[in-house]
Amino acid sequence: MSSSHPYRTAPPKSFWSRAVADGFNPASIADRAEFGLGPNDRFMSAGSCFASNVRRYLEAAGFHYVVTERSHPNFPELEEAPYYEAFSARYGNIYTARQMAQLLKRALGRFEPAEAYWAEDGNVVDPFRPGLKFPARSLSELDALTRQHLEAVIEAVKEATVFVFTLGLTEAWVSGEDGAVFPACPGTVAGAFDARRHIFHNFSVSEVIADLGEAISLLREISPKMKVILTVSPVPLVATATGSHVLLATTYSKSVLRVAADVVASTSDATAYFPAYELVTGPQAPYDSFAPDRRAVTEDAIARVMKAFFETFMIKESIAAPIVANTMPVSAAPAHHPPASPAAPLRIADAGLLARVAASIDAECEEEMLDR
Repeated sequence: MSSSHPYRTAPPKSFWSRAVADGFNPASIADRAEFGLGPNDRFMSAGSCFASNVRRYLEAAGFHYVVTERSHPNFPELEEAPYYEAFSARYGNIYTARQMAQLLKRALGRFEPAEAYWAEDGNVVDPFRPGLKFPARSLSELDALTRQHLEAVIEAVKEATVFVFTLGLTEAWVSGEDGAVFPACPGTVAGAFDARRHIFHNFSVSEVIADLGEAISLLREISPKMKVILTVSPVPLVATATGSHVLLATTYSKSVLRVAADVVASTSDATAYFPAYELVTGPQAPYDSFAPDRRAVTEDAIARVMKAFFETFMIKESIAAPIVANTMPVSAAPAHHPPASPAAPLRIADAGLLARVAASIDAECEEEMLDR
């Protein structure tokens, strides 16, 4: 019998006893990317609620986070809900890969959803940004604001050199007419649910791979040298429409997303996977990585993830500040970006709609409204 075999020469990271049980290093578990990131890179991010942490850590570390859509310059106090302010343009949380691909197609003028607005309490609600605090008062105003928003998305992609996308869900509600993906089930944040028009869909591995591939192709059509980092959110589902136990539904969703992200990262140029999911949910993670509800990720756990992110991708000399938890607010308007010119004046929404939307503003993301 031969005394030699492939495991004899495998590195320490290949063995649980040496890489997890003893001497675990969060920065060492990601596969080495074919690219590094530095002070000349410009970052854009999107994804589920966990993705909202990316901007504040990047800005606090001194990196250029691209922001192309902000509050009206004459009314800076009228900021939107946190999950709209946390990203490069006010697209809010993007939970599925198909939602991301459709946003880019809308911005490029290649997809126009049939269900483009909801009339409610004298206002016109955007079905794809239902949690906005200040909805339009007319169809013409909604058209102007939507046009401004989609232009801001294109501008952000053109300016960015790195796109960080956090996959969150496989479950989605879509339009039965044209397959448009809503960020939340109609009737939860806004709108009215109609079983004839609103269809539940749980994406498969092959669908997520195809949607991710399409999204990356669209990004690089706009910005050919865009580098892409994929992650999977460690945050469990709030609720499931599958009929299964929510724990089983969460396991399915995260497993599909993790496999899809790996396939796309390993087959696409200048695309890498970063293991945020494993760092928070793996058996090596401290028990206090989650809050008592066992769903919300604690700030200390987020800080550990982002520290590993920087150590994995960043040129060390480019980090201007240490990565510390609990000290990184999102800056409302970084000095290197001029305020965007509004396409239409902002109006204060009616009290009735404001009252209805208040719960979604307090929530971390639209998904939380499923259990309100």
